[in-house]
Amino acid sequence: MFKRLLLISYLVLLCGCKQEKKETTFIDANVSTTAIQYANGFTIETQSNGITIINILKPWANAETTHTYALVPKEILASVTLDKNEYDAIISTPVENIVVTSTTHIPALEELGVLHQLIGFPDTKYISSLAARKLIDDGKIKELGVNENINIEAVLELQPDLIFGFAINDGNSTYETIQRANIPVIYNGDWIEETPLGKAEWIKFFAPFFNKTKEADAIFNKIETAYLEAKKLAAEVENKPTVLSGAMYNDVWYLPGGKSWAANFLKDANANYLWSSTDENGSLSLSWESVLDVGQNAEFWIGPAQFATYQEMEASSLHYIQFDAFKNRTIFTTANTKGETGGTLYYELGPQRPDLVLKDLIHILHPGLLPNYEPYFFKPLL
Repeated sequence: MFKRLLLISYLVLLCGCKQEKKETTFIDANVSTTAIQYANGFTIETQSNGITIINILKPWANAETTHTYALVPKEILASVTLDKNEYDAIISTPVENIVVTSTTHIPALEELGVLHQLIGFPDTKYISSLAARKLIDDGKIKELGVNENINIEAVLELQPDLIFGFAINDGNSTYETIQRANIPVIYNGDWIEETPLGKAEWIKFFAPFFNKTKEADAIFNKIETAYLEAKKLAAEVENKPTVLSGAMYNDVWYLPGGKSWAANFLKDANANYLWSSTDENGSLSLSWESVLDVGQNAEFWIGPAQFATYQEMEASSLHYIQFDAFKNRTIFTTANTKGETGGTLYYELGPQRPDLVLKDLIHILHPGLLPNYEPYFFKPLL
């Protein structure tokens, strides 16, 4: 079961709406829209009176509903009138105590300087951030069980201002119970984004809750600049090495679709990903024979799921040893870069730092372009 969870996490990383809302009591023609250049899952608008409206367009894959939140500065909360029926939640800002439900939320909070406001998390053992682990050890971040079945009593005892929720569909009864207790659940759909910079731009989603919009813009701009500079460097190389990815689970080979997050990394690293022409934005499910037919001679194997060593792979299936990348020892994995409690750092930090992921891939695929670079996530299979 643990291996299955790891594989599902790997695939998630690789890889029609609610009835129209009416106008709020305040009709403000002077609305400023936060520039969202890459992310497709949310919008942010701020009125001249300081009220910020956040629309979550894609809270999960194939979502049929949107979610709208009104963020009202505390100093004007008593003087404004908003119809609660028009919003999924009305939040007084800046918030002080929060719960998040995905390790991908942790780096954004840390970068914004608000990690100390995190008071609860489901399954804290998977958190790798050193700063967050210190807070856990000090008893400041409480264990809340498992994301799919959060300990409701523990949440009610903490009384957070809100929960940033992660969900794969709208059937989370635990969230519904928590919301009935007047604790808002704010859906975060960063994992749905298909592009590296699209995922990273979700730091702008967190920012208005803490009055940190300027800080978020500066952080993202730095990441964007580093990413685009690395992409430009890779584009100058004529050779595009062939790349295989993924691994088998129950005789089915899962690997990134051609429009997925991982495939976009390989594209920007100027590699020839052998399944780049497929239209899937998630994962492909293929037979090992079909993968062998296409990828047997691939020069590199990037991301062999949860595997950390060649011995593990061979013991799992003798099919793997037929690939040139296995024979030539050109397989690279994120499984050997872990936090102090065993969490894979790539799953937590990779979405927030696509510039580091891209540089890792360029260093591997185009030796010599970044001669002094030390890979951060992707390391050689042992």
